[in-house]
Amino acid sequence: MKDRILHLAIDIGASSGRHILGFLENGEIKTKEIYRFPNGVKNVDGHLTWDISSLLSEVKKGIDVALSLYPVKSLSIDTWGVDYVLLSDDKIIEPVFAYRDHRTDEVIDTVHNIMPFKELYKRTGIQFQSFNTIYQLYWDSINDRLSDATEFLMIPEYLSYALTGNKVKEYTNATTTGLINRESGEYDKEIISALSLPSSLFTQLSSPKTKVGEYKGIDVILCATHDTASAVEGMGIEGNEPYISSGTWSLLGLKVPSPITDEKSEKGNWSNEGGVGYTRYQKNIMGMWLINRLKEELEPSISFVEFNAMTESSTFEGFVDAEDPAFLSPVSMKEAFDEKLGVKGLSSKDYFRCAVTSLSKSYGKAIRELEENTGRKFTKLFIVGGGANNRLLNTLTEKETGLLVVARAMEATAIGNLKIQAEAYDEL
Repeated sequence: MKDRILHLAIDIGASSGRHILGFLENGEIKTKEIYRFPNGVKNVDGHLTWDISSLLSEVKKGIDVALSLYPVKSLSIDTWGVDYVLLSDDKIIEPVFAYRDHRTDEVIDTVHNIMPFKELYKRTGIQFQSFNTIYQLYWDSINDRLSDATEFLMIPEYLSYALTGNKVKEYTNATTTGLINRESGEYDKEIISALSLPSSLFTQLSSPKTKVGEYKGIDVILCATHDTASAVEGMGIEGNEPYISSGTWSLLGLKVPSPITDEKSEKGNWSNEGGVGYTRYQKNIMGMWLINRLKEELEPSISFVEFNAMTESSTFEGFVDAEDPAFLSPVSMKEAFDEKLGVKGLSSKDYFRCAVTSLSKSYGKAIRELEENTGRKFTKLFIVGGGANNRLLNTLTEKETGLLVVARAMEATAIGNLKIQAEAYDEL
């Protein structure tokens, strides 16, 4: 690897972060994970928050590990969407809230009274989720958190700024805010004005491949900083077939040339998020969050191999709506399942089977909607991420969707991140 041009993908999810080195070999991206660290929300004064200082510290530690091993040409950071850091000059306005915090519930109706969701969707094409940035920022506004704010940066933008001193906003992650106009590709001034948000916070966006600055002699580049946008770049989808990026969330969608914002899309809660030269027409489904929370609560000591074996041994046929908000951040995932199923006292394996079955049925429903909304018929469904390793889930998904599941156990997000870096230097 020492003779190669090396790029570093820093891929941070809600539960862990990874530093992955990549280089080109015969036109293919090869990877090597060199650092991993835990991540997770913290409860501070009754609110769910991110420890952004710890996150930055881990980012720097991983970079130091990389530099101790090899010379690195560039790095780029991707994370989940929606969440952000507010700054007053260079000081963080604490806390940095996490999207699963329920504080936004109290402002959603007010926002929709100011600008009805139908109008918001027409302007942005972004699905309704109670934690969308638009509702988080409005809560900030009425709770006097914006009066001293001089900057608003999405999580990966903040981390890049902390490394370089340069504040650069990136398009794909910005689209998750619910504040980007689908036609202009910039912040929607009318929405911002209607909600009385400070216009000075919403500055020009930059595209993936833009250089932010340097850190310890390494170029800091913008990838598609929303992790799903990078994952779609890294999947290697043959033809234009649908995909699932299966992690904490399952993002099921299709690459389309421009946003689809008709009534069926709005009512089906389909989103139009930014891609690299295309739109990701997709739906958020609760994903491996259901499975992971049940496992942590019921059988925390078992491996995922044992989990899969237990799940496959169950004959339980019950299921829940995996898109139900009741599963977003319950105190007890087991009790949330009990309430929705109307039963109690299932065995662990039956809860696990129920979660897997429920996800597969949500996938089937979403694929049928996707075919109807786009007027297309599909033959394959590409799946990457943690869920790609769940054999039963893949089998049930084939049954529910009628599509051939192509499950790829690969670091698609990191590969997409690295691919964009390589393209920035004309290596691809």
